[in-house]
Amino acid sequence: MKGLYCQQNGGSGDVVKFLIQETNLPSCLKSHQVKVQVKACALSPVDTKILDDLKLSRDLIPVGREISGVVLQVGPKVTFFQPDDKVVGILPLDAELSGLCDVVLIHEHHLVPKPEKVGWVEAAGTIRDGLRAYTALHSLGRVATGHTLLVLDGATPFGMITIQVAHYHGVKVLATALSLQDQQLLEQLRPSVARVIGVWDGKVDLVEACMEETGGLGVDIIIDSGVRLYEEEPTGQHMLPHKHDLISVLGVGGHWVTTECSLQLDPPDSHSLFLRGASLSFLNEEVWGASRSSQGKYLHILREVVEKLSTGTLRLQLDEPVPFYEATVSMEMVQARHVRKRLVVQL
Repeated sequence: MKGLYCQQNGGSGDVVKFLIQETNLPSCLKSHQVKVQVKACALSPVDTKILDDLKLSRDLIPVGREISGVVLQVGPKVTFFQPDDKVVGILPLDAELSGLCDVVLIHEHHLVPKPEKVGWVEAAGTIRDGLRAYTALHSLGRVATGHTLLVLDGATPFGMITIQVAHYHGVKVLATALSLQDQQLLEQLRPSVARVIGVWDGKVDLVEACMEETGGLGVDIIIDSGVRLYEEEPTGQHMLPHKHDLISVLGVGGHWVTTECSLQLDPPDSHSLFLRGASLSFLNEEVWGASRSSQGKYLHILREVVEKLSTGTLRLQLDEPVPFYEATVSMEMVQARHVRKRLVVQL
């Protein structure tokens, strides 16, 4: 059985290569394990740093964790599923098998039922971004009806799902676009998006636009997709908002949810947050799999995502399904952040 794996060049760092590797499936199931025949697997960048931090790094790292498929066999103590059930889920960080294998073994608490109306590719391609959106909005942002939300780089898969979830809960959404194409794409989401802020246009000021939309009060929640820490940044980061600008548009009692793991705040930045009574949270969806005490909340979020997919509340623009023989090249593009849409391998 073949799967896709990641190999680090020179130990640590972001220099990696991807290869197809033969692997063997364990002969027997553990008590709560489920054997799943994989139908589709989404490709997401491999975070080698978090694997190093958690001491989970190895010579070959399995690639592809968001899967959908059919249950073939269940362990003796499995209560949630039976053979022939259709499921979707996310393999844990310490998984030994690649999600692109024909068959994988996974704990039953990492899976939820897949509704009939949701396709294999759609389910696998949306489950992770849905998890991130619900984590950012509900667990960290404490979103409520009537709030105003600013989504940075709203044209990404994560941004679009976040916009749709927020609109469903009665939130006024402002979103930034990094290009004219992104702005046209986001305009199609109206009325989910109240205003698209084209930061690609040098004449548009993010702070002024947000203050204009909120009557000078500032936004209640900010969800970023990266932050500029200094005035001078390497090429390619000039579109990212500066941390001072984000703090400036945050309202009293607001929540800033950041994806920037290396965010550094200077004392004046902290004092500005203090004066607003605002909070800063770090978005790391991997904590759900690392905390057994939150397993119920985690499964509730996954069920909520697939339910919203089934009813049409959530709709994500996916690229054409990728055949397995193109998985290596596609994963290299995903790791280098050269694709904007979510890529899914159909098996």
